[in-house]
Amino acid sequence: MSNNDDSAAFSDCNSDRSGEFSSASSQNRQLLIACAAENSDDLIRRLVADLDSCSIDQQKQAAMEIRLLAKNKPENRFKIAKSGAIAPLISLISSTDSQVQEYGVTAILNLSLCDENKDLIASCGAIKPLVRALKTGNPTAKENAACALLRLSQMEENKIVIGRSGAIPPLVSLLGNGSFRGKKDACTALYSICSSKENKMRAVQAGIMKPLVELMADFGSNMVDKSAFVLSILVSIPEARTSLVEESGIPVLVEIVEVGSQRQKEIAAAILLQLCEDSLVYRNMVAREGAIPPLVALSQSGTSRAKQKVSLPSSYG
Repeated sequence: MSNNDDSAAFSDCNSDRSGEFSSASSQNRQLLIACAAENSDDLIRRLVADLDSCSIDQQKQAAMEIRLLAKNKPENRFKIAKSGAIAPLISLISSTDSQVQEYGVTAILNLSLCDENKDLIASCGAIKPLVRALKTGNPTAKENAACALLRLSQMEENKIVIGRSGAIPPLVSLLGNGSFRGKKDACTALYSICSSKENKMRAVQAGIMKPLVELMADFGSNMVDKSAFVLSILVSIPEARTSLVEESGIPVLVEIVEVGSQRQKEIAAAILLQLCEDSLVYRNMVAREGAIPPLVALSQSGTSRAKQKVSLPSSYG
């Protein structure tokens, strides 16, 4: 798959979409924060100091306000990190108070949107606490932890660290059991993290194929493209191809070639090509599922890229 293909399928995790404040007085406080952000240096220093408070309520309030400052004012993200906020925010991610943990995770996510902060966030030890939040946090914390890990995985050296820190099984769990946003965020993170071979293997061992096939089979899920793109990078390893067949993925891929969008058809055709390349058994299975007529049709009427992708498997009749 080309970068142009996947960039259309995956939207990057942006700043958090958590609920803000519930009360009118809190809304007034939010307005004051936004106004203060015009000259925010003093406010940021005070909030960073409050992160180390002995009061959980004070920590919670400081993390919440830092989250907002980083969300609403991109130029604040580097200022906040430079003021020493990252280490105490990472400590909050390990809090037993679920809301404190959520605010810590979400503040780190928002700070990670500044590319200059990614290396500092990772070097301060954020990956393992984010993985714990992904396993044990409330739904919002899990979703935002997935997004934060995605952001950190955009640095190539972090991909293996994230995989070895145990992130892939809880991401697979979120993919299978999360909300729509959770599934989307997990899928996007897995697509990035699984560009490395050892993480592909971890994903297969974590059972990723079952939710991927289920999401691809559900055209109403709005996850067909994303799931197929993740599958397309996994099937480069034989273990993934075996798991795909075991999870009855071939009929699902054939149906996508028959009735999917043009892009979906092309992704499915490319996956079938990889599946068939080195296995006569898989070629025969694909043919028995009725794949040849829709592949031939795609080779005749599709784009030049589609014709290239289906030329080999359609010759297996």
